[in-house]
Amino acid sequence: MSITRREAIWLAGAAGVGTGLAGAGQAALPTGIIAPDDEAGWQRIAALYPTTGPVTQLEHGYWGNMAFPVAETHRAILARLNRDTSAYARRAMRKDQDVVRARAAQAMGVPPGEIGFCRNAAEALQALISQFQGAQDGDAILWSDNDYDTSHNAMRSLAKNRRAVPVQVVLPRAPTHDNVIAAYAEAILATPRLKFVLLTHGTHKSGLVVPVAEIAAMAKAAGAMVLVDCAQSFRQRPFLIPDFGADFVVLNFHKWVGAPVGVAGYWCRPGAAAMIAAAAAEPDAKPDDVQAKVHQGTLDYAPQLTLPAALDFQEQVLPIPMKLARLQYLRTRWVSQLRGLSGLEIMLGDDPRTFGAITSFRIAGHTSTADNIAITDTLLGRYNIMTVHRAGLAAGGCVRVTPALFTTPAECDRLVAALRQLVPAIARG
Repeated sequence: MSITRREAIWLAGAAGVGTGLAGAGQAALPTGIIAPDDEAGWQRIAALYPTTGPVTQLEHGYWGNMAFPVAETHRAILARLNRDTSAYARRAMRKDQDVVRARAAQAMGVPPGEIGFCRNAAEALQALISQFQGAQDGDAILWSDNDYDTSHNAMRSLAKNRRAVPVQVVLPRAPTHDNVIAAYAEAILATPRLKFVLLTHGTHKSGLVVPVAEIAAMAKAAGAMVLVDCAQSFRQRPFLIPDFGADFVVLNFHKWVGAPVGVAGYWCRPGAAAMIAAAAAEPDAKPDDVQAKVHQGTLDYAPQLTLPAALDFQEQVLPIPMKLARLQYLRTRWVSQLRGLSGLEIMLGDDPRTFGAITSFRIAGHTSTADNIAITDTLLGRYNIMTVHRAGLAAGGCVRVTPALFTTPAECDRLVAALRQLVPAIARG
């Protein structure tokens, strides 16, 4: 496994991180670098996670499993919140939340004052888009068909409310690193008065990894501010938030960090926060108060408070380059065996810059949402394989496949066998 200098830093840093996890037996957690095809090594990792029973679970893009040590910490925090309620929440919890904020900011590579917390990436995306103040009558805002569905709606609403010109880029059906950059470059060049651009680093539809740093630089040179959604890529790929050169970034902690469901974060570049209006419930907030962009109210505090344990577990046991290598190995396991099957469209190529865990497929003639729901139903009902349909791409619907770190090659092979039987039977045209 060849690694870059930055990846070497990630790997070296993992060895020195204390876990801070609940329970006395965590000194035995496995450490060291596991090759992507070392099944004995990955079985040791799999033993730290709950199993999904008889279902071949290949839909791990919704949220990630908590490892047992993280779940143990989460249970302990839940017990304290349930026992101590406001005696803890109104007195001591603020200090613990400050620790969580500092730990999250460290993982993101930014100062604590530049980040905010929310329940999920969609919540932050809605706030940062709908409250953006930098687009006026006749200005343009831009996004792509690969971005998150609710973000499409938020961008359209922003255009309507600000009387801005909405521009949606359709990315190439057979995307590559270079032709995706070219598609954005053409759109940016052709759009006067461009003020706001939404980019998705790891797309949730096809799985495409978009070269956002290159595109963000072009957008900024054209005078636009840039929002990056990296909900599906944070802690799956080795990067820090400033690497994008963006103004705003949104991410999830309950996907590839393995924190409990209900904790996500966002970042505003220093000087850019004032371009996002405060939440309606925060009318007296200072313009640079990042957390005031999303009003949290009373929420389930346990996911946030568990976040340091999840980050510590990841850094001790699962350094990011090792995770990415394993996920790409499992993805390529099923893709390589099905590449060229008549009637089956694998939606990404094999350039490792363009994919991570997720790759979707489309069966010929099956482009509607109903078609792809039916395919996922068949895979589950007939073959006991869990996948999920995705909609919103210009070329039509598809089915998403997402292995996890504890997925086995044999489980990928079950999908291969199923599609080799199913595709010839239902492909049209």
